[in-house]
Amino acid sequence: MKYQNVYVEALGYEVAPVVVSSAELEERLAPVYDKLHLEVGQLEALTGIVERRWWEEGHRVSDGAIVAAERALEAADLPADQVEAVVYGGVCRENYEPATACRVAAKLAVAPGAVVHDLSNACLGVIDGMIDVANRIELGQIRAGLVVACETAREINEVMIGRMLENPTMDYFKEALATLTGGSGAVAVLLTHGSVSRSKRRRLVGGSVLAAPEFYDLCRWGVEEAGSAAPGLLRAFTSTDSAAVLKHGVELGVKTWRAFLKSVGWVEEKVDRIISHQVGGSHRELILKAIGMPLDRDFSTFAYLGNMGTVSLPLTAAIAEDRQVLRPGDRTAFLGIGSGLNCLMLGLEW
Repeated sequence: MKYQNVYVEALGYEVAPVVVSSAELEERLAPVYDKLHLEVGQLEALTGIVERRWWEEGHRVSDGAIVAAERALEAADLPADQVEAVVYGGVCRENYEPATACRVAAKLAVAPGAVVHDLSNACLGVIDGMIDVANRIELGQIRAGLVVACETAREINEVMIGRMLENPTMDYFKEALATLTGGSGAVAVLLTHGSVSRSKRRRLVGGSVLAAPEFYDLCRWGVEEAGSAAPGLLRAFTSTDSAAVLKHGVELGVKTWRAFLKSVGWVEEKVDRIISHQVGGSHRELILKAIGMPLDRDFSTFAYLGNMGTVSLPLTAAIAEDRQVLRPGDRTAFLGIGSGLNCLMLGLEW
């Protein structure tokens, strides 16, 4: 997976406005904590997440994606009618059909012949979308494309808090804990051919992907039958074996890292910056230690934004650039991992 003519021309993002602390969530779970004899502060201690963001009730994920896309286009000074692909990569979508990307593309007024579709691959959705658009650019099919996503954690957190109160057992607490790390935000990545790029910045060098699909059942988010009390009705659920995801995710991450370095022709000492998927403190420390990279080369946002799924990695990169942590010329590695398990790592010359 190598590229010669693809640039990330701009990044746009929107951070959700409602701040929700881990302490607030624990207050709502007080009966569960009392029954299980848990000390207050467990959520922050286990995850490293102090707070996360939620959208206001009723917020449409396509609206968040549209705002992020408009900001990316403004930053690049690129008219929307020159965008020839819109890929929506979020886990959270508005309908089974049509694609959420359709409303985004309509509101932006992109080129009439643009490719418009959704792409779903757990937390890898946006960077998978980057590969989809990059391939089209490299093949000469298009010159500019947008990858967008907006994730919302409010709704599934409300559901799971209610179910934890109904089922205050240690097993269910462990299974539901990862859901409480979820945050909300929106991001847009604008990719262009070198002939269109004005900045000639953030060149996509290449990447590597590896899968361990035998672990497909470790982390799930979907709908299930509500049960005999409400026959025919469906309800949302999540289920995560956090310990197993961490163990096998790190193993897969190490294999992908080795393949990635070989693919892009880099050595560890020459990687200036790392932006990884924002899961939590334990995951960050273990994966960086396993691949032999010091913590000071990584930039993280999970402590105050939580795990925003597909949005986390690119939005964190955008904030790193805003704060001048990512500088022109930095060899930057995107370390993506998602349920499945799937792992995708990309290299960019910032």
